[in-house]
Amino acid sequence: MVEKISHKNNRETFSSKFGFVISCIGAALGLGNIWMFSYRLGTYGGAVFLIPYFLFVFLLGTTGLIAEFTFGRTFRSGSMVGIRKVFKSRNLKGSSLIASIPALGLTGIFVFYSIVIGWILKYFSLSITGEIKNISPTYFDLFSGSISSVPWMFLALIITLSVVYLGVSKGIERLNKIIMPLLLLLFLILTIKSLSLPNSIKGVEYLLKPKWEFLLDIKTWIMALGQAFFTVSLNGCGMVVYGSYTDDKFDIVSSSFATALFDTLAAMLVAFMIMPAVFAFGLNPSSGPSLLFITVPSIFKSMPYGNILSTLFFLSIIFAAISSSVNMLEGPVEAIISATKLNRKTASILITLVAFILAVPLSINIDKFNNFTDFITIILSPIGAMIVALSVFFLFKGNILAEINKGCKRPLGNWFILFGKFVFVPFTILVIILGVLLGGIG
Repeated sequence: MVEKISHKNNRETFSSKFGFVISCIGAALGLGNIWMFSYRLGTYGGAVFLIPYFLFVFLLGTTGLIAEFTFGRTFRSGSMVGIRKVFKSRNLKGSSLIASIPALGLTGIFVFYSIVIGWILKYFSLSITGEIKNISPTYFDLFSGSISSVPWMFLALIITLSVVYLGVSKGIERLNKIIMPLLLLLFLILTIKSLSLPNSIKGVEYLLKPKWEFLLDIKTWIMALGQAFFTVSLNGCGMVVYGSYTDDKFDIVSSSFATALFDTLAAMLVAFMIMPAVFAFGLNPSSGPSLLFITVPSIFKSMPYGNILSTLFFLSIIFAAISSSVNMLEGPVEAIISATKLNRKTASILITLVAFILAVPLSINIDKFNNFTDFITIILSPIGAMIVALSVFFLFKGNILAEINKGCKRPLGNWFILFGKFVFVPFTILVIILGVLLGGIG
């Protein structure tokens, strides 16, 4: 049997299932969903793309969430401690190095994500002052990759630190209970406005008009697979940590499906918020990250009350980004707490300081930023997800199904373990291979 951490410890927990699920949705709904899902939905067949995407997200995505939540709850810790214990039970060597990979991957995501949040904070300030209507399309290229972006990145780090510093219930859970409903409200307001624009129907057609020939294109399935893994934030660390803050009364299975469902609905709402406006103004729908910083500002410049709408838009993006970055910081912070005698406050400050030091050279050199981002998202982070998947479905000595079904109203059967071993794990490995070969699919 794998040694488990005592359940009678002083570890914090989420106060309710609602707080847990909404925090997980906040962690999953990030910037990539906002610019990536819309583009892929339109590019790879419109409504047809939803067929492989729903298939993958509700079969594979939820399986990954169940595995990561359960792994955290079982050991009452993040993946670093859990992986070490699983490896020790199997007399496997290299546990310290391998166990650190998920936390290192999430730390890397936190570093570059903070830079992007800094860009958003800058555009939010431009919206408040009204300066956004005067900036040129080249403004973003001049700002990103320059020393002037560093203070904004630092501000992003401080905002995230202030939440994680407060802990699970007073910080993470309370934040998400407030900003996620506000985020939904802002999305709805902006979506209604976007759909009311002249020619916005072209954006709706771009998103939903089925192009059935794309079902026969292997790239459609590959991109749907990558999006499914990416959208629920499977990285072997962040969701494991959130799972560790639950007790045996939490229904992990239903929570996993709820997280995947509402994250997907939010991503689709964002698509209808952005794409109709993009088409209404004849702009490029496939501009990726620059969609937020070049395309969207161009839209607001041409709209009545553009400053107000721009302010609301970038505020909603800040909410989505911060709820994700909180999870990205919490993962390595928990790992430091588990591996050392440092308390939460010290660990939070330490990781934030390290992130700042790493982020400065990336902030002022966009090529270094892109190379770092590719390494973390294509290689290191997916490997972290694979390590946890292998630990749960192949290496865990004990009844992992019993751990999954604790608190479950509709317990899963043995088929789920077989599915995890022979479907989910191979697909996790496939995501890594395809990501390397294609330069990223998530």
